[in-house]
Amino acid sequence: MVFSISFNEEKNQLLKATRDISFEDVVDILEHKQMLDDIAHPSRNYPHQRMYVIAFNNYIYAIPYVIDEKRQEIFLKTIYASRVLTKKYLKEERV
Repeated sequence: MVFSISFNEEKNQLLKATRDISFEDVVDILEHKQMLDDIAHPSRNYPHQRMYVIAFNNYIYAIPYVIDEKRQEIFLKTIYASRVLTKKYLKEERV
């Protein structure tokens, strides 16, 4: 089953302006199968969410998402840089 990827365009513009990363960057990384991991959301407040982990500009970013089975869609919620994930996934490169 193939799922489409969607996101809020207003949020995308805000991310471009404030974090120098966009949902288009994430989609490109996902389409080229370059994501580092797909993990359960670490917060108990979001048990229905998962997170993609990607490398972008020498840093690790988390992208929380939800799956809508009915629409066959993955909805990207936001993008944020993660110090914790950067330590975990880039530790080999920084030694």
